[in-house]
Amino acid sequence: MRRFRRHGHESQRDRLKQELFHFNKTVEHGFPHQPSALGYSPSLQLLAIGNRSGAIKLYGAPGVEFMGLHDENAAVTQVHFLPHQVELVTLLDDNSLHMWTLRAHKGLSELLEIGRFMLTGPPGAPPSVTRVTAVLAHSSGELLLLGTEGGHVFVVEVPGFRELEERNISLDQVSNRLVTSAQHTNLEHVEALQENPVNPNQVVIGYGRGLMIIWDLEKQRAIQHIPATQQLESVWWTEDGSYILSSHSDGSYCRWMVGAEDVNEEEEKSDIPYGHFPCKAISKIVQLPTEKGPPFLLFSGGMPRASYGDRHCITVIQNKTQVALDLTSRIIDFFVIRDGPKHTDPSALVVLVEEELVVIDLQTEGWPVIQTPYLVPLHSSAITCSHHISTIPIKLWERVIAAGELQNTHYSKKPWPITGGQNLAPDPPQRDLLLTGHEDGTVCFWDASGVCLYPMYKLSTAAVFHTDADPNDNMNQGTEGEWPPFRKVGCFDPYSDDPRLGIQKIHLCKYSGYLTVAGTAGQILVLELNDEAAEQTVEAKVVDLLQGQEGFRWKGHTRLDVREEPVLFPPGFQPFALVQCQPPAVVTALTLHSEWKLVAFGTSHGFGLYDYQQKNNVLIKCTLNPSDQLAMEGPLSRVKSIKKSLRQSFRRMRRSRVSLRKHHVNNAAKAELAEMELAPVQRKIEARSSDDSFTGLVRTLYFADTFLSDSSHNTPSLWAGTNGGCVFAFMLRLPPVEHRADEPVTAQPAKEIQLMHRAPVVGIVVLDGHGAPLPEPLEVAHDLARSPDLQGSHHLLVISEEQFKVFTLPKVSAKMKLKLTAVDGSRVRRVGVAWFGSSRSEDYGESGLVVLTNQGDLHVVSLPGVKMQVQYPCIRREDVSGIASCVFTKHGQGFYLISPSEFERFSLSTRHVVEPRCLVEVPLHSDNSTKHRPLHDGFSSAHGCVPSVCLSQCCRYLVVCRLSDCLCFLPEVLQEIQKSLEGDQTHVAGLKRTSFIGSFTEILFLT
Repeated sequence: MRRFRRHGHESQRDRLKQELFHFNKTVEHGFPHQPSALGYSPSLQLLAIGNRSGAIKLYGAPGVEFMGLHDENAAVTQVHFLPHQVELVTLLDDNSLHMWTLRAHKGLSELLEIGRFMLTGPPGAPPSVTRVTAVLAHSSGELLLLGTEGGHVFVVEVPGFRELEERNISLDQVSNRLVTSAQHTNLEHVEALQENPVNPNQVVIGYGRGLMIIWDLEKQRAIQHIPATQQLESVWWTEDGSYILSSHSDGSYCRWMVGAEDVNEEEEKSDIPYGHFPCKAISKIVQLPTEKGPPFLLFSGGMPRASYGDRHCITVIQNKTQVALDLTSRIIDFFVIRDGPKHTDPSALVVLVEEELVVIDLQTEGWPVIQTPYLVPLHSSAITCSHHISTIPIKLWERVIAAGELQNTHYSKKPWPITGGQNLAPDPPQRDLLLTGHEDGTVCFWDASGVCLYPMYKLSTAAVFHTDADPNDNMNQGTEGEWPPFRKVGCFDPYSDDPRLGIQKIHLCKYSGYLTVAGTAGQILVLELNDEAAEQTVEAKVVDLLQGQEGFRWKGHTRLDVREEPVLFPPGFQPFALVQCQPPAVVTALTLHSEWKLVAFGTSHGFGLYDYQQKNNVLIKCTLNPSDQLAMEGPLSRVKSIKKSLRQSFRRMRRSRVSLRKHHVNNAAKAELAEMELAPVQRKIEARSSDDSFTGLVRTLYFADTFLSDSSHNTPSLWAGTNGGCVFAFMLRLPPVEHRADEPVTAQPAKEIQLMHRAPVVGIVVLDGHGAPLPEPLEVAHDLARSPDLQGSHHLLVISEEQFKVFTLPKVSAKMKLKLTAVDGSRVRRVGVAWFGSSRSEDYGESGLVVLTNQGDLHVVSLPGVKMQVQYPCIRREDVSGIASCVFTKHGQGFYLISPSEFERFSLSTRHVVEPRCLVEVPLHSDNSTKHRPLHDGFSSAHGCVPSVCLSQCCRYLVVCRLSDCLCFLPEVLQEIQKSLEGDQTHVAGLKRTSFIGSFTEILFLT
């Protein structure tokens, strides 16, 4: 048949596909999984986070995001920005160093790796000699000091990663400076490196055993040693350069005066902040001055080991105020942001813990938390489901925001302090919501319109039920006079009071403001948006899905107990109706029709229809197979049925092999011919046994106003698809609007379809006379969609796990089908209807089905022709949770979980793409910042820029100079160029002459 293709038509269609479809993974939302390192650049105002899988992520102002991935699958252990530059260095746990830069390309910055380096020791030396344990990015921006496990300090020139062997600080050089009694002491590894803020030629080297050496980089010698006796954890050099603070493994810290003479051991004065009992180590200590008051002292750890050894705390002390910030998980690192005229006043404390980022306002009384516009822990309670709504009306949007603001009064009013880079992305064309259901019974509303997934509002359903938690508990406040003075900060709380509260399904009508959520214990709540607080009682309507069938006994969890007394609900979504399924199994399907005031729900036992205006049950249908005892056991007792499931699986495999063997022996020629007739992407679908478990489980529910009884009268209907390949259709009779509150809604069976291959039905769509999917409820009434065509014949599209089949309505006769199942065993896991707009023409677009398979592949299927259009690999087939969590939008985008705390966003559309578009510029140097900058040859410059160095430095500094400075040093610069042209390569530092001259010409032009 391929010989008779119309090539002109095919090529035109291919061009159209390119204008409609393009796959792109655009941005990752949420909190990085398993973070392992933290860095910050005060000049760029950028935050960097590295994680255990080798990813490095940079964040600035909201919308400014960058991501890089190391080729090595190794954890990032340290991140250091080069001062006043757009480069940063990462250290991995395989001991490799990597240089990254933010390079501008077509007006946008991109994060690129430009070099890698690994220390090499002398032949025969043990690996510990070059195992890096501490890194110092020198303020000159040209040197890295690398402390190692063997006690040596290597000096490396950057960005070229050239080791300056003559400037290395060996253990022998340090030992020679020590007094005789300390010379034979094993100093262990280099634990810390710090630069003198007043004199950059001096650095302090802290060794694991506690000894600290002040080393002069210019004179290449030690000028002072500090013999601390406790195991060293960190050091900090005070702002005025007069003191060094050291923290130790016994929970103490010491203050040492910096002077010309060595310090005696007797002068060691330690302070243990939390008592004389054994304490945990203080892993990091920082002291910062303020403009008009006493300094801040901040340290992590130091808690009494026996009583509070499991706490993760950072202590903040100023004057007589002391608070122990009790964080939700292990502390990775922290830093302090400083502002003010001289950028010396501490303004915010930024703490990275394993599960979230916490920012504390240090300038507001009480030190409140600043709400994060990104890096929000999506998994503060485990995500159990998600739901996306596109194009939210402005009225609903503003009401949700207003309800959310009332929940955030405890946050600081200060703006977000990390403001680096420029967000150049255009404003989102529409307002989108992403709703996530959680294990603790909460539903979080996220602004998913742009790059930042911003929290808007949080709904809790736990108040409707009796739980073990006391609603009066306040975890944020410590007891009066408690010591240590704990204050709980952070929102990560993975523990649920009752697993039955978990949200399994969500459906929101954006036009009416009605929301329905369903949970693990068969509870379905209907809520409406209210701008005022209300006290009300929620009565449960019990629905018996077994319909009195005998011989079944539910072995799973019990239903939740509903509160009988009135409950005060805050402004926002408030429940007014509750349906309780019996048995209380997990709700597997849910849909809402706000125009008809109906909610349909399904479990593994059947489905029901509820009228939430009259608060009456309209329909109850049991779909349970008499042989399916597994559906009666519930998720908490499934372990008992593992043997039975395995037995059934082996039986199916055995039947399949036997039938294939007989078929091959008796009908070899027919089988070969049948295989030749199948398309290359299809294979025969094997019918499933009706004895398979969970055949009655309801997978999908769908409301449609279509033709069921005859082709001239359309009627409201409800469609349900089950795990056993069965589709039920019920005709609904709705009373007139004026009698809607009095007369009951009725439902009667109209159609029943049993797919021959019995594959689970995962989606149902009705197409109108033009082949377009029916609009959403109230969409036409709000003039946001055209009325469906009721003149032509409608079609029913049934999507099973293995094929797409189109039936005519009302006769329900098969018209066409597309078999998706390929040789590799693909199954449909997720399906959604999307609109794809052309990138060339604003007026042209097509509807299509977006399909995700169990292989992790995305397909787009055309409507109404049901033809495969494009296919893209998206998710690893082994990532079962990622595939299960995928949710599609109405405009060809999607989200799926790449970790418990991160959504990956992707787009299949050429028109609708949300991705970071940002620019980071080279920071300008202030005169103060470059006044005492040391050069790599040991000399200092008194000028704001330094042209009399290697050409790479000359180029770097000229970028940030004023024009007058450049002209002032122009003769010296020309001399440098002349030297390089004459063949003198001593100052070139590996830079090509031609590239430098081109860069220099461009710099002069820019200035």
